[in-house]
Amino acid sequence: MNPLQFRLQAIMVMATMLLFVSMLAINEWLFTRFEFARGINWIYLPAGVRLLCTLLFAEAGAIGLLLVSWLVCFFFFFPDDPVRSFVGGILASLAPYLIYRIAEKKYGLHASLTNLTPKRLLVLIVTYSVASPLLHHIWFVLQGQKNIIQGFLTMFVGDLMGTLLVIYSVKSALSLLPSSLPHTR
Repeated sequence: MNPLQFRLQAIMVMATMLLFVSMLAINEWLFTRFEFARGINWIYLPAGVRLLCTLLFAEAGAIGLLLVSWLVCFFFFFPDDPVRSFVGGILASLAPYLIYRIAEKKYGLHASLTNLTPKRLLVLIVTYSVASPLLHHIWFVLQGQKNIIQGFLTMFVGDLMGTLLVIYSVKSALSLLPSSLPHTR
């Protein structure tokens, strides 16, 4: 990897981290009262950032998500539970990356995302919204937690709502941009 490529990858990692923390702050400000349990919300906007940044930045997005997930888990959500923080950070970044890899293989997803149709995007959003809570709740079962169905359903709804809000807000904002820039001579 040449220095320019390295800088670009580092910028994408940092952009992912900044966007995630910003969306987490907005989520805490707007939707704290919709928290089901610590780290499980009925509306979770950072879930949308996870999928968006992984689709846009691939591995750099996944690395940024892993780092920022560890930061928020260790210092915000679960400061007294280092094992949950460590595993939670991995699972939170693994789910969107797995969905990205599946989309890459199944749809031949281009780096430009030009072949990501609205239907395919919706399929990815729903699949991701199942995958993330599923991975987390498999971990919870392995840790001996009981009565996880309600937590799984809440996390699914929260991730789905948050991802739909973020992805379609970005999509709407992009549609407001001019379709092509004027050419200058």
